[in-house]
Amino acid sequence: MRGVCWRMLLDIGPLRHNLAFRRLFASQFISGLGTMVSYVAVPWQVYELTHSNAQVGLLGLVQLGPVLVCGLLGGAVADRMDRQRLLIGSEALMALCLLGLLLNAASAAPSLLAIYALVAVLQGASGFHRPALEALTQKLARPEEFSAVAALSSVRGTVGMVAGPALAGLLLARWGVIGAYVFDLATFLVALWFIARIPRAAIGHVQPAAGRPHLWAELVDGLRFARTRPELMGTYIVDIVAMAFAFPVALFPAMAAADGRTESVGWLLSAMSVGALAIGLFSGWTHRVTRHGRAVVLAAAVWAIGIIALGVAPSLPWALACLALAGAADMVSGVFRATIWNQTIPNALRGRLAGIEMISYLTGPLIGNARAGFMADAWGVSAAVWVGGVVCLLGVAWTGVALPTFWRYRGSAAP
Repeated sequence: MRGVCWRMLLDIGPLRHNLAFRRLFASQFISGLGTMVSYVAVPWQVYELTHSNAQVGLLGLVQLGPVLVCGLLGGAVADRMDRQRLLIGSEALMALCLLGLLLNAASAAPSLLAIYALVAVLQGASGFHRPALEALTQKLARPEEFSAVAALSSVRGTVGMVAGPALAGLLLARWGVIGAYVFDLATFLVALWFIARIPRAAIGHVQPAAGRPHLWAELVDGLRFARTRPELMGTYIVDIVAMAFAFPVALFPAMAAADGRTESVGWLLSAMSVGALAIGLFSGWTHRVTRHGRAVVLAAAVWAIGIIALGVAPSLPWALACLALAGAADMVSGVFRATIWNQTIPNALRGRLAGIEMISYLTGPLIGNARAGFMADAWGVSAAVWVGGVVCLLGVAWTGVALPTFWRYRGSAAP
């Protein structure tokens, strides 16, 4: 029994034995924590300035263009240049955007237009950052570590999403958005130091651009590869459907205002991550699952059920419980989607496919935030949540039926 319980725990082997991965992991753990603080602070600032759910939801539409353009372009660039340097450059640009948000917040009359513009640039920088990160992560890990690395990366993100929003609530209550932006800027600077210390020998060399096809041709090759792999297309479509119709984050400032406590906005966002973290810490069982496609679809359906329940939750504690359920399901889906990607995508294409992946898992939330914001102003917060959850559940079920190859997809289990 003790052995079974031990095998259920998170596998931290890659952190123990791989210095390069450990430093990359540390950099993203730290900057991810700061990013989640700003993830709460930006919509909170917009809501404070406008008292409009639609204006908060508009943040998603502002970021959508940079996601679509820079996600594809950044993925192609990540396969053509030094990924460590691309990661450093994109993180430095993101830090400058945080400095801009800080200076704007500190001004006598903060500009809403400046917030939208800086958030758009920040999202564009992320379009180069994420593909470089995913490609470098795959490069630094051994194939037998892919499931463990996927779980570790998910836990890293969820720890940030638990601690970051909770910390954001405290910072906003004590020092306002200025304190939140100062903290995020500091985390980017520390992360840059860790990335710079990743050993060059572990990264290898990228073929010079002069000896490669044109950038556009490589981008088309990546899109063609994704289109011909049903297991990849299934992961993208399920995630877009789940998030576009059932992502409630844009409504958290309104929910917190109704609760009467600034800290509640952090609790609401942290709740999803608490559920995800609980799954991540006991993710050892994922190594032995082979029906990866089915696991992704079923997990997305549970996410939808959690969001439906959130829409009719009678109190804040019940709302937090519903969000924890949804977050746990999202964690399961994320682990198996990442495992499918790493098992089926060659490293030479990893940057381009990571760009497509980023579009899939960011487009849905951005559209979902806009949908939730506009629907809440028209129908009310509760209806915007539960109606979206119902549509999400129907859409996920349709995806499983419409993509039978993805539903039946089997990966390899770790020994």
